[in-house]
Amino acid sequence: MARAVSTIKELVANGAEVTPIVSSSLLTETTRFGSPEHWQSEIRNASGITPLTRIPEVEPSGPQHWFDVVVVMPCTGNTLAKLANAINDSAVTMTVKAQWRNGRPVVIAVTSNDLLGMNAVNLGRLLTVRNLYFVPFGQDDPIKKPRSLDAHLELVVPTIEAAMKAEQIQPMLVSWQ
Repeated sequence: MARAVSTIKELVANGAEVTPIVSSSLLTETTRFGSPEHWQSEIRNASGITPLTRIPEVEPSGPQHWFDVVVVMPCTGNTLAKLANAINDSAVTMTVKAQWRNGRPVVIAVTSNDLLGMNAVNLGRLLTVRNLYFVPFGQDDPIKKPRSLDAHLELVVPTIEAAMKAEQIQPMLVSWQ
């Protein structure tokens, strides 16, 4: 999340209007990375906007064409699996569904310890989806976490720029070092 907040700051500094939409786990789970209050405050400070958190808040995004591009960052294995299997049970998945329905770009910045494990099938399924673009990713620790993949968030801005032209930035699979 710290890298995502830094990326939000970079986007805002480059003139982007960022509307944060967060999952329920970010609102309820304290982890070794921080509390819900901490991350909501960090996101609000970085974007200047209070995060949207509920399906009814984001439902108008589709019919009203709110977004030029939707960026899912970080996209966990859980969210990736939901998107790959058309599960629409959160503000994040609802927003992505609406964006796809409108034929507009979605950028995914994956981060999961299982994307080369049981979740590989979901990654494979999403690699074929139209209007879906991946921030280049690689194995962040192939020895200790051999099934883990992580996006290079320093490539979010170029990935968004390419997605707006209906292009996937290449190479998509990159070395982590």
